[in-house]
Amino acid sequence: MLQNVENFASHFFVLGDPMIYGADVSIVLASAAIVFVLTYYKKWGYLWREWLTTVDHKKIGIMYMIATLLMLFRGGVDAMLMRTQLIMPGMPFLKAQHYNEIFTTHGTIMILFMAMPGVFALMNIAVPLQIGARDVAFPYLNAISFWMFFFAAMLLNLSFVIGGSPDAGWTSYAPLAGLTFDKGPGENFYLLALEITGIGSMATGINFFVTIMKLRAPGMTLMRMPLFTWSIVATTVIIIFAFPPLTVDLGLLLFDRLASSHFFTIFDGGNPMMYVNMFWMWGHPEVYIVVLPAFGVFSEVVATFSKKRTFGYASMVASLLAIAVISFFTWVHHFFTMGAGPGVNSFFAVATMIIAIPTGVKVFNWLFTMYQGRIRMNLPMLWAVAFIPNFAIGGATGVMLSVAPADYQFHNSYFLIAHFHQVLIGGTLFGILAGMYYWWPKMFGVILDEKIGRWAFWFFNIGFYVCFLPQYWLGWMGMTRRMYTYLPGMGWTMWNFISTMGAYMMGTGFILIVIQIIYSILYGERDLTGDPWDGRTLEWSLPSPAPHYNFARIPTITGRDAWWTMKEEQRKGITHSEEEAPLKPIHMPNDSGRPFVLSVLFFIAGFALVFTWYPLAFVAFIGILASLVMRSFEYDTDHTISVEELRHSEAAYGRV
Repeated sequence: MLQNVENFASHFFVLGDPMIYGADVSIVLASAAIVFVLTYYKKWGYLWREWLTTVDHKKIGIMYMIATLLMLFRGGVDAMLMRTQLIMPGMPFLKAQHYNEIFTTHGTIMILFMAMPGVFALMNIAVPLQIGARDVAFPYLNAISFWMFFFAAMLLNLSFVIGGSPDAGWTSYAPLAGLTFDKGPGENFYLLALEITGIGSMATGINFFVTIMKLRAPGMTLMRMPLFTWSIVATTVIIIFAFPPLTVDLGLLLFDRLASSHFFTIFDGGNPMMYVNMFWMWGHPEVYIVVLPAFGVFSEVVATFSKKRTFGYASMVASLLAIAVISFFTWVHHFFTMGAGPGVNSFFAVATMIIAIPTGVKVFNWLFTMYQGRIRMNLPMLWAVAFIPNFAIGGATGVMLSVAPADYQFHNSYFLIAHFHQVLIGGTLFGILAGMYYWWPKMFGVILDEKIGRWAFWFFNIGFYVCFLPQYWLGWMGMTRRMYTYLPGMGWTMWNFISTMGAYMMGTGFILIVIQIIYSILYGERDLTGDPWDGRTLEWSLPSPAPHYNFARIPTITGRDAWWTMKEEQRKGITHSEEEAPLKPIHMPNDSGRPFVLSVLFFIAGFALVFTWYPLAFVAFIGILASLVMRSFEYDTDHTISVEELRHSEAAYGRV
């Protein structure tokens, strides 16, 4: 009996690693602290009513942003551990297996559970406000999307202490990730977590595409939309077409692992290269899913803090859409070395080079927007300006990688590592941070402290260059990625040491951002105007934070940069009839706990399948089906805000 218990414990829990034991203790203490605080201050009801059941896109955006910062912390700690292991040759800090698990979870978390929710956070916070809508097209589905992401993230993170983390890299190539070479439950965690969050991502893409197409305010034609909203249009198109190949790919690999099928097992008629092709059909467009919204953020920030209209608006829109289309013709450049032949390699090499053209167009447009502008270097602008040289280096090295013969040398080297971190951190993360600083007053009614923020900015930026520029040189010197140690005398020691110092500086920058947020919540400057940056787009016409119904009266749009146009008209004494129109009742969706419960059931089903506990998985799937059926028979799904309530609320904002 005791032996059976020991066998189960050794299979179910991760044992024998002091770092994992430390993590266990940290998780238990943190969970106990959260439960204690919520119980002591009697906040369980508030948490359920205001957050867990909300369908308000603004609150969902805030929850996405909190999750983004938490996942940035988790992925950042993984990066610190890896760089500490590589700081010197022969370091005994991590074992090989632990290193494999850490670089797998680092990549997976940073791309799918940090960058993606960061983008979704900004979409939820800004898009409905920018287009003059009261909510997204499908608020209930929006809540489901968030909770599916959240519980998928929990499922993946749980593997750290239960069962064991995935260890086949964030791409989890077959057959390495197949049952023959990877018998542990870690890969099951990976596949099921990505399948669950993929459902939420797909739903978000459809939801926001419909929202932008159908819910724009009167007069807001497509060519009057803010550029951030245009970037979301391009992003949602990519999401809708890129996620199905990933879903099928991971589903087939899951069948290989759970049902002993052989889709990717070459000796039994399968084809592992098919996995690679389908993965990158999603994988390279995914780069643009997370970076195009950042381009939109930079467009808004540069125009606002230069006090000028964006230079070349039409060309910016065209370049966003061009990138969305061309991104689907670049996936083979990730494996030029597979032997596809010169014709195929040439086609994808040229397509990869061509995509640099619309990207370059935007950079020049931002520079021309700043030219002769009245530039203010507040934190959002600092991050936007810092993006340009980073992305220029990342783009140039990307073109180098797109040259197929050269890629035979660069492939899987640290040159590649340096390139995509230059692009994804310099592009996506800088964009998310710029957007966070820019829209933070709209989210919370507080302006983040500039002084601490500037320290964080400089630590993070200088550390960024110190960390990744040496890695280009390491790649040229032959250091390949995913190696957990190296011998002395190879000429790599100094560059790895410098790179690790840079990573520590970036970690210091992140800690300063957290300090800045806490300090600002306690002592930060309140935004009483709703328009602290003298903004140009419609969200700045609302109080900070915006009321849950967004607009008491839906505005009529008469030009591009809608709020700037309105301010100009107000200065000239021009008024519109709808501004004086009487208030009318507003229909809004009801909050619901079902998206939360539904996602918990998906989590239970996923966890059960990880360990092949099929009866429990069956029960969870029955619960999912029952939830969907109950929703289809639910008729009390919305409520009306009366004119009296609306007038009272608007009076509190001083708007009537």
